[in-house]
Parts: sequence; C-alpha cells; structure tokens
Amino acid sequence: MAKVLIACEESQATTKAFRDLGHEAYSCDLLPCSGGHPEWHYQCDIFEVINQGWDLMIGHPPCTFLTVSGVAWLSHPEDTRLPFEQRRPHPRYPNRRNDMLDSIEFVKALYNSDIKHIAIENPVGLLSSKWRKPDQIIQPYMFGDKATKTTCLWLKNLPLLTPTDIVDKGERFEWVDGKTGRIKSQPLWYYEALSKSKTKQERQTLRSKTFPGMARAFAEQWGNIL
Repeated sequence: MAKVLIACEESQATTKAFRDLGHEAYSCDLLPCSGGHPEWHYQCDIFEVINQGWDLMIGHPPCTFLTVSGVAWLSHPEDTRLPFEQRRPHPRYPNRRNDMLDSIEFVKALYNSDIKHIAIENPVGLLSSKWRKPDQIIQPYMFGDKATKTTCLWLKNLPLLTPTDIVDKGERFEWVDGKTGRIKSQPLWYYEALSKSKTKQERQTLRSKTFPGMARAFAEQWGNIL
C-alpha cells in the first residue's frame, strides 16, 4: 500500500480510484471536497502537506491562466502587431501576465517537490512552450470513456500510460458561428458543462473533471509500481 497525494482535486475521482485498490490516497484543494469523503481530503494549500512522506503525487493544477485560449487576454487588443515585450497589458485583465507566470511557477514547484513519483496533468496550453513538452498526451476515449479531452502528462519516475479500452470519441455539439457562418463543434460533455453550470466556479469545476477511465488507469498502472 502506498501513500498517494492528489493535488488540486476536490472531486476525489482519482483519490477514489486509488482507494479502491487499497492505497492510502488523499485529495487536497482550497475548496471543500465534493466527492463525499472529507476524511480523505485536505482543504488547504498543497504546500502545507506536500512534505508528509508521499510515495506518489498526481497534480491537477488549475489551468485558468495556462490555456491557449487565454493568450488573447495577455495583451492590449490594439498591440497585436507589436513584439510581445512592447505590448501593453489587456485593459480588462491587467494582471493576466503575472497570473500566468505565477501559475507556471506553481506547476514547477509541484513537479520539483521531494516526492519520487510525480505526474502533472493539464490541457494543451502554455506549459508546453513556457516550461517543457509533455511526456504523453492522452484522451478519455483511450480508457473507455466516449469523450475527447486532450490531456497532457508531465511525468517524473513514472511510465507512460497504456490505453486500456479504446472506444469511439463520443458525441459533439455543432453550431453555426454568427460572425463567420462556419460550422463549429465541441465535445458534447464540454458544451453541457458550459450551458448547465450557473457560476464561473461551477463551470471551471465541471470542465476540469477527470474521467473515470483515466482515473482508473492512473491507479492501476502507476499504483502497481509503488
């Protein structure tokens, strides 16, 4: 049995997957857990518990300031033709650049912590260019869930994940862009997360969900090496 820390997780999806296999797994997040097991949850800054002798840490750091789509908010819209260093901050989000840099440093601090086995999970975004390329890119449909969510993994002393059950990519929602007239689409689960959530926090929580097949693969494949 190994001690496993799941950083930045309130859903406890990954925590439960490791618990199901007998590991001593705990989630940690600034938010209270929604997974139903507060006895397995640290509601605090991750760095308050990161040095408690963990064998493995899987980090799901917030991607708000790390996404490719967020790049549009880094600079003033009138400065797009200027070299980046000459552009003014975006008037609506004047602190966006600092938020981005802080997020990158947070990820690096997680990865460089004194834990032997570490995985960092995040969507495709700025980490690839501002930190380093991911070791692996996976999708939920590689692990039995009919959905697409391009997920990057940065690994330390962990093997690449092996797909367990490749299924179809799931339903998509399509619409016609009002400006261009072009047909656009996105995964149905993602559209529903945007349309059904009532608050910004709820949208972020739903969009950051870990699909059960991926959580199970984390536990079964990485738990076996501990």
